[in-house]
Amino acid sequence: MLNLSQKLSQQLRQSPQQVLLSSLLQLPTIMLEQKLRMEIEQNPLLEVVDEMEMETEQEQEDEIEIELEQKEEEPREEALAEVNINEEGEKENPEKDDVDWEAILGDEENYEYRAPRDNSVEVYEQQEASQETLPEHLLTQLHMQRLDDEEITIGEYIIWNINEDGYLACSVELITQNLGMTIEKVEKVLRVIQRFDPVGIAARTLQECLLIQLEEKNPRHELAIKIIKTCFDDFTNKRFEKIAKKLEISLDDIKAAMDEITQLNPKPGEGYFSAQDNAIVPDLTVDRDGDEFRIIQHDSNVPHLRINNRYKDILLKNAKNRQQAREAREFVKKRLESARWLINSIHQRRLTILRVMEAIVQKQRDFFEQGKQYIKPMILKDIADEIGMDISTVSRVTNGKYVQTEHGVFELKYFFSEGLRSDDGDEVSNRRIKQRIQEIINAESPHKPLNDQTIASILKKENFNVARRTVAKYREQMMIPVSRLRRKI
Repeated sequence: MLNLSQKLSQQLRQSPQQVLLSSLLQLPTIMLEQKLRMEIEQNPLLEVVDEMEMETEQEQEDEIEIELEQKEEEPREEALAEVNINEEGEKENPEKDDVDWEAILGDEENYEYRAPRDNSVEVYEQQEASQETLPEHLLTQLHMQRLDDEEITIGEYIIWNINEDGYLACSVELITQNLGMTIEKVEKVLRVIQRFDPVGIAARTLQECLLIQLEEKNPRHELAIKIIKTCFDDFTNKRFEKIAKKLEISLDDIKAAMDEITQLNPKPGEGYFSAQDNAIVPDLTVDRDGDEFRIIQHDSNVPHLRINNRYKDILLKNAKNRQQAREAREFVKKRLESARWLINSIHQRRLTILRVMEAIVQKQRDFFEQGKQYIKPMILKDIADEIGMDISTVSRVTNGKYVQTEHGVFELKYFFSEGLRSDDGDEVSNRRIKQRIQEIINAESPHKPLNDQTIASILKKENFNVARRTVAKYREQMMIPVSRLRRKI
């Protein structure tokens, strides 16, 4: 018997503009440059403004804001151009064939993003510019596939969420929620990408990564596949006798399968990011100017983009019949919309990063004035509340971005830590506690290393009210062994 029922539920979905902005926010400047160069190759309506042109256009400080103000009377153009970081709704104004395209497309030559020029950025252990990155390698393969626009969007989202080891860093459910796509479609695109070179990329677990490689490279190795599928826990713990008994095979059979498995790559992303990891290019610099601090954003190498009017006009004017004209208008409309979203998202990204950095400097002023020992407890929510943004937005901004200060170069995440209350009533960052534990261990006798209780007692005398188990937790987080393993004969 069929029962009909109504159910009211709330779902949070990001618009395409928000998805694009979110993906740009989490990229460090070097990766942003690479992504934009890929976008330029794929969207003929985007072009790069060269240095000479920029110097002759200094009277326009911010082309995006000026363009939006000029087009306030054109609702459709505003809908295409405007991206709000807190926006939740989808694009309004449904598409119609009788749109006045000359009005929409006729005045785009100045619609561009231009970052301030900056030659002060320092590069630490300079990266070789010719090395292809993993995202570049995967995006090239993605755009060679026969996929529709939605599947390309899913593929790009997946690729920009692959970590340095080559694993997918977010769940399929989250991708589905953010893009408003079905799980089936996301899984389909994920399976396609997992067969790219290097095989096994974008796997969610080590088990899935190894299985993909075995099935793709040589599906005849049935025993190796069976071991990974059904005995993975025993395999990782090297319980070979147990595997032999469970599968009713000999140890020689297992050895042959192991020879095949050990040829697989458990970290398919390794190698592509190595040069990047060795190069720390600060995204920001905090300079001290008397009693004030000045924040400089190093994005001068980010391509300066604008709409390519010549190509747009050629497409619209060279159509030979109505069908071609309609197809040309549809192509131009999609590429124009994509170009505007990208240009505006770059602008929003820049403003958001600056706002986050300004709030960090304000909250951690003692650190910037006096050094690391004066860092204060601070969590993502503190900054999110200060600037009126989501915690997830602040998290994206602080992940993988570096700032150059007079005290060294730090990842923005460094400034966030939990706090402990001292005996004096002051709140102390756990980074300061960890630093002090490290100093105590460095000064201990190698023949009589201090145990956790002794370290806790020393901290207590210094007004740090820390329990022995807290010392043990911090020590383990710093990957320092227990006292008996630190003893030297």
